[in-house]
Amino acid sequence: MKQLLWLVLLPAGLFGQNKWERLASARLRSVSFALSEVMLHDGANPPAASRFYAYALVAGYETYALYQSGQSGLQGRVNEYPALRPTVAADSVCAPFAALWAILETGRGIMPSGQELSARQAELEAFFREKKLPEYRIAGSKAAAEAVAREILNWAKTDGYPQLTALPRYRPTGAPGDWAPTPPDWMGAVEPQWHTLRPFLLDRNTVIEIPEPAPFDTTSGSPFFQLMDEVYQTSRSLNDEQREIALYWDCNPFAIFHAGHMMIGIKKISPAGHWINIIGQACEQHDIALGKALQAHALTAMVMADAFIVCWQEKYRSNRIRPITAINRHLDARWEPVLQTPPFPEYVSGHSAVSAAGAEMLSRLLGEDLGFTDHTEVLYGMKPRRFKSFRSAADEASISRLYGGIHFRDALDNGQLQGRAVAEKAWARVGK
Repeated sequence: MKQLLWLVLLPAGLFGQNKWERLASARLRSVSFALSEVMLHDGANPPAASRFYAYALVAGYETYALYQSGQSGLQGRVNEYPALRPTVAADSVCAPFAALWAILETGRGIMPSGQELSARQAELEAFFREKKLPEYRIAGSKAAAEAVAREILNWAKTDGYPQLTALPRYRPTGAPGDWAPTPPDWMGAVEPQWHTLRPFLLDRNTVIEIPEPAPFDTTSGSPFFQLMDEVYQTSRSLNDEQREIALYWDCNPFAIFHAGHMMIGIKKISPAGHWINIIGQACEQHDIALGKALQAHALTAMVMADAFIVCWQEKYRSNRIRPITAINRHLDARWEPVLQTPPFPEYVSGHSAVSAAGAEMLSRLLGEDLGFTDHTEVLYGMKPRRFKSFRSAADEASISRLYGGIHFRDALDNGQLQGRAVAEKAWARVGK
């Protein structure tokens, strides 16, 4: 009777998982967050961070799929994907351990300070050795994972990223409604050629049709003036909840504050990093099986990376002025937003597009109404937030940019349209 009761009480997602899958499931979020820690150290910009996550998490999922019976990989569904084959005898590989090792190994090779992950690999190996994973399976798993990581890293070299520095740099036009560097540090535009990268799940040069931004016109009552005035008036009447939402979803790795002659940089997790952590938390809270959790991480990371490519193309096409520039010039020269404005054009909102894309993919993979509690910003002294679904979290991330004073409303609404459309196109390829 006691044994029967234990089986009834076992969490649904853990039922059927073997010891190593359960142990890997418990370590997956800390492994993915190790990538975030290195990106925080490097100050990786949001598009670059999305790329790093995607390649590392794809390596983890693909390693698991190669060595776990019944798990299908990504061959034929991802652009120019390498022909991966098992390189180690399956009985010498512990697929759950190998998947985590592949994530760290790929991160180690793709990020500027990736060597920092060597310590995390040593911790991971010690953990599985302590749990009595046989030495021959540790060695075989590492060899299998490192073979996949090499293939993924070689594939990454062909996506156009190494060529970005040779492409033309952005020069502000000086036109009244165009983007210009913003205070406090007037940084140059970030990644103006990001649209040239190879996407993961979209066709190259995919264009997502969304409405044009409101034409620049500061005449009182014009559509643009109304957008500008909404940002201005909203910022002056924020309640505590709206201010908390703005700060919670800030996700700005460029935030710099001045104190006298000192310049202090606050390194925050990127939008994609926030969502990667959400995936890990949701999978933990609902006891999602390891294979499904790895799939959710990999597919969502890829769709967010593709959303950045499409969004950044629109940003530098429309090249729209930021609220702080427009309001300082035309409404209030001393106005400051709640959040520090990131250094790139305004339309559309990247956080809106990427959050909508990620939430749409997760809704289809894990459930339309999967509630979760997000603790991501506890690191920055904020309280956890509870969401009834991935889409509700994406909606809050989007409106946070209005509360923060860094986006106009049409950039939020149309950014969400764009992100959902990216996810729908991606799902047509991977959701079969």
